[in-house]
Amino acid sequence: MSTRDSGVRKKLSIMILQDILSGKRELGGHLNAKTIAEDYNVSRTPVRDALMELEEHKVVSRAPNKGFFVADNLPDSVHNWVKSKLENETDDYQQLADDWLTDSIPDTLTEQYVRDRYNWTKSKALSILNRATKEGWAERNPGYGWKLLPVAKTTESFSELYRFRAAIEPAALLEPTFRLDRQVTQKLRDVQNRILDSTVGEISDSLILEYGANFHEELIKLSGNPYFLMALQRVNKMRKLMEYKAQINRERLVTNCSEHLEILDMLEQGGTLEASYQLKQHLSKALDRKASKTRSWG
Repeated sequence: MSTRDSGVRKKLSIMILQDILSGKRELGGHLNAKTIAEDYNVSRTPVRDALMELEEHKVVSRAPNKGFFVADNLPDSVHNWVKSKLENETDDYQQLADDWLTDSIPDTLTEQYVRDRYNWTKSKALSILNRATKEGWAERNPGYGWKLLPVAKTTESFSELYRFRAAIEPAALLEPTFRLDRQVTQKLRDVQNRILDSTVGEISDSLILEYGANFHEELIKLSGNPYFLMALQRVNKMRKLMEYKAQINRERLVTNCSEHLEILDMLEQGGTLEASYQLKQHLSKALDRKASKTRSWG
């Protein structure tokens, strides 16, 4: 295996694992190499290599003639493994993100421009641009190069995003097509309890932010109205870069998880109206913190 392929494999294994930990790829679910390759804009070879590495760590298993599947239960060591992997990586991705947040780079750029500006190899440039695409703030141009997409860059834009969320998320719970799925709520509950039971630093800040975004997206998905979900997913992508710069406050983290659990309790007890009101309060408090420039996660 070449050095380039090895680097792509390592990054892919972490990205796939983060998707699993955040709930985007379900426990026990099938992992289609072709679909994953399309998701990350890479060939199938590094995807298969990444899945084999995850198999070694018992994160995935392989079934004859059926392919790879996420393990039903993840090993206890998985969080420490992903944390050590992330800590060993340089902050090149954040460097590109910071330059976009401060308008230091153009909104249309080429791979060569990125390589020259940051002195990156071709492999690193493509890997970081692919990650930016996955995170939702970059996309390939139809012809040549990449386009960086609008994101929340100011306190005011953040306030606007949270006011929009406070308008649509509680309303989604009151849709006539809303249907409670106890399998979904139990998975969300498990994640919140996992965070509460974790020690400081055990789960990376970026993954905690993913957990938070996924909680709200899974709730709004229960509305049965796809337009609510589409709107929230777009908003979450626009706020990600600024929130990744935030330092997780442990006290606020415990409060947020507790509030998430209260919302789940209300929904499971049939109190949809109460859950909607509680969700409105939850988001309003997050908006107040943003307005006072207190960093946290929603």
